[in-house]
Amino acid sequence: MVAFRSSSAKAPQTHWRRLTSMGVELAAAMIGFTLVGLWIDRRYATEPWGVAIGAILGLVGGMYNFLRQALRATQSSPVPRPASEDSEQPR
Repeated sequence: MVAFRSSSAKAPQTHWRRLTSMGVELAAAMIGFTLVGLWIDRRYATEPWGVAIGAILGLVGGMYNFLRQALRATQSSPVPRPASEDSEQPR
Protein backbone atom coordinates (compact mmCIF):
# COMPACT_ATOMS: atom_id res chain seq x y z
CA MET A 1 0.00 0.00 0.00
CA VAL A 2 1.32 3.45 -0.90
CA ALA A 3 1.09 6.22 1.68
CA PHE A 4 0.41 9.68 0.33
CA ARG A 5 1.88 12.77 1.91
CA SER A 6 0.05 16.02 2.16
CA SER A 7 1.38 18.98 0.19
CA SER A 8 2.13 20.88 3.41
CA ALA A 9 4.59 18.19 4.52
CA LYS A 10 6.33 18.38 1.16
CA ALA A 11 6.76 22.18 1.11
CA PRO A 12 9.71 22.47 3.58
CA GLN A 13 11.58 19.72 1.75
CA THR A 14 11.27 21.43 -1.64
CA HIS A 15 12.31 24.76 -0.08
CA TRP A 16 15.39 23.07 1.37
CA ARG A 17 16.23 21.52 -2.00
CA ARG A 18 15.89 24.87 -3.76
CA LEU A 19 18.26 26.54 -1.30
CA THR A 20 20.78 23.71 -1.60
CA SER A 21 20.71 23.81 -5.38
CA MET A 22 21.61 27.51 -5.34
CA GLY A 23 25.08 26.77 -3.96
CA VAL A 24 25.58 23.86 -6.32
CA GLU A 25 24.67 26.06 -9.30
CA LEU A 26 27.13 28.75 -8.18
CA ALA A 27 29.94 26.18 -7.94
CA ALA A 28 28.99 24.63 -11.28
CA ALA A 29 29.08 28.01 -13.03
CA MET A 30 32.51 28.78 -11.60
CA ILE A 31 33.94 25.36 -12.46
CA GLY A 32 32.37 25.28 -15.92
CA PHE A 33 33.61 28.70 -17.00
CA THR A 34 37.06 28.05 -15.52
CA LEU A 35 37.32 24.80 -17.50
CA VAL A 36 36.30 26.62 -20.68
CA GLY A 37 39.01 29.19 -19.93
CA LEU A 38 41.53 26.40 -19.41
CA TRP A 39 40.58 24.89 -22.76
CA ILE A 40 41.00 28.30 -24.45
CA ASP A 41 44.42 28.71 -22.79
CA ARG A 42 45.62 25.33 -24.03
CA ARG A 43 44.15 25.72 -27.50
CA TYR A 44 45.39 29.24 -28.23
CA ALA A 45 48.36 29.48 -25.80
CA THR A 46 46.94 32.50 -23.97
CA GLU A 47 47.90 31.47 -20.43
CA PRO A 48 46.74 32.69 -17.85
CA TRP A 49 44.12 34.95 -19.41
CA GLY A 50 41.60 32.29 -20.40
CA VAL A 51 41.39 30.82 -16.91
CA ALA A 52 41.27 34.26 -15.29
CA ILE A 53 38.52 35.56 -17.55
CA GLY A 54 36.62 32.25 -17.31
CA ALA A 55 36.74 32.32 -13.51
CA ILE A 56 35.59 35.95 -13.41
CA LEU A 57 32.72 35.26 -15.82
CA GLY A 58 31.73 32.18 -13.80
CA LEU A 59 31.77 34.15 -10.56
CA VAL A 60 29.76 37.06 -11.96
CA GLY A 61 27.21 34.83 -13.71
CA GLY A 62 26.94 32.45 -10.77
CA MET A 63 26.52 35.27 -8.24
CA TYR A 64 23.88 36.93 -10.41
CA ASN A 65 21.91 33.69 -10.55
CA PHE A 66 22.48 33.04 -6.82
CA LEU A 67 21.23 36.49 -5.77
CA ARG A 68 18.25 36.32 -8.15
CA GLN A 69 17.17 32.97 -6.70
CA ALA A 70 17.84 34.09 -3.11
CA LEU A 71 15.61 37.13 -3.54
CA ARG A 72 12.88 35.00 -5.08
CA ALA A 73 13.16 32.48 -2.21
CA THR A 74 12.87 35.17 0.47
CA GLN A 75 9.88 36.77 -1.24
CA SER A 76 8.01 33.47 -1.56
CA SER A 77 8.70 32.18 1.97
CA PRO A 78 6.28 33.09 4.73
CA VAL A 79 7.70 35.52 7.25
CA PRO A 80 6.85 34.79 10.89
CA ARG A 81 5.24 37.78 12.52
CA PRO A 82 6.40 38.68 16.04
CA ALA A 83 3.81 38.86 18.77
CA SER A 84 2.53 42.38 19.18
CA GLU A 85 2.29 44.12 22.52
CA ASP A 86 -1.48 44.44 22.16
CA SER A 87 -1.98 40.66 22.28
CA GLU A 88 -0.36 40.31 25.71
CA GLN A 89 -2.59 39.52 28.64
CA PRO A 90 -2.94 42.28 31.29
CA ARG A 91 -1.35 41.44 34.62
